[in-house]
Amino acid sequence: MPDVAKMSVVNKRSLVVEGFTNSVLDPNEPMLGPIESGGTIIANTAPGCWGPMITPRLRGGHEVTQPVYVDGAEPGDGIIIRIRDVTVTSIATASGHDTSPEGYCLGDPYVAARCPTCETVWPETYVQGVGQDSVKCETCDNPVKPFEILHGYTVAFDGTNNVGVTLPQASAEKVAARADHYAALPDNSRQHSILHYAPSDMPAVMVRMRPFLGQLGTVPSMAMPDSHNAGDFGSFLVDAPHDYSISKEELMEHKTDGHMDIDAVRPGAILVAPVKVKGAGVYVGDMHAAQGDGEIAGHTMDVSGSVTLQIEVLKRFAIDGPVLFPLEEDLPPLAKPFTDDELAKGTRLAKSWNVDDLESLAPISVIGTASNLNEAIENGLQRASTLLDMTVPEVRNRATINGAIEIGRAPGVIQVTFLAPLAKLDKAGLGDIVREQYNIF
Repeated sequence: MPDVAKMSVVNKRSLVVEGFTNSVLDPNEPMLGPIESGGTIIANTAPGCWGPMITPRLRGGHEVTQPVYVDGAEPGDGIIIRIRDVTVTSIATASGHDTSPEGYCLGDPYVAARCPTCETVWPETYVQGVGQDSVKCETCDNPVKPFEILHGYTVAFDGTNNVGVTLPQASAEKVAARADHYAALPDNSRQHSILHYAPSDMPAVMVRMRPFLGQLGTVPSMAMPDSHNAGDFGSFLVDAPHDYSISKEELMEHKTDGHMDIDAVRPGAILVAPVKVKGAGVYVGDMHAAQGDGEIAGHTMDVSGSVTLQIEVLKRFAIDGPVLFPLEEDLPPLAKPFTDDELAKGTRLAKSWNVDDLESLAPISVIGTASNLNEAIENGLQRASTLLDMTVPEVRNRATINGAIEIGRAPGVIQVTFLAPLAKLDKAGLGDIVREQYNIF
């Protein structure tokens, strides 16, 4: 359990987080805090994905913030996380579709990178030059590249954080010469910036910025690489040949699905995360400048940034995965709250057919994860069924006529989003949240 003795004895109302894990979420490591329920976390985040992916000493594929202990949070509770602000601080980033060259890992390139020359696992490395051979092993001076970019781009952002453009080779190499500056890497980050690779396969493309958080949640109840705290990436840990190998049963029991890559996890949204260890251990990271549903390239524009979160304990949260209350504009068309005009028409129609009282409905988005999308959908449906005390067939019907199944990330993160009976949401302890979020009275 967390080393409470190393934490302040006074609950903080606000806490600034500037440290990072070694890409492993471990419930036995000390947490920051404690912070009071209702308190605020302000965090400086480092890029996820590509930077940590080319930094072999990092053991989880991302670089997330040190977890924060929340006073009063116990296993079986939930943590309400109101996302107050997400601001990109990077000036530029790089990304692309990847491959994993043979010989550069022990089973999983995200978790157990190794030098194929001296066979050191998690070797210390340094950067020399520009390009995909620029990360070198400190022991033998040979390139170490657990990942290569098959087709990639470097993108620079405008000063208003509204748009970006992808760069030609000469400009990408100019950025690579001052990679940490353009990435705005936080002082405590230990990653090599992906900007050193200087990919430029897709120049002169304009993009919109719509920042969100790819990682947001609570610590799993056993040590787990951060990017693998979800049903899809976590499946790579099952019977793996490295130190973080687990069983399928352990994965299902201990993960908290903090790695979602759902683009609706952005300012104004409210996330409810499950608590599986005392104090919860709230962490954040993997900020993206923008992403289309599915993150189909496997990666997107990872950036440094600042995040403000308001945290509140929800006692007795019924399921083991996250629930999201997106901004209304991010809801599927059929899952948006009914307008006053629609309600008036529906009420008149109901009375004409001797229906006395229409259900009061409100949106909810239940997250499901698994090794593939079909199983993730089943996981999300079952979680919604458990949370709202209704059968899976009823959830299927409601998501069909009043919602949608949305893809967060391929291969296995989805949202079951639909209008649910407000009475059921009240019983689950979520009614006040939906009233706040969607102005439902």
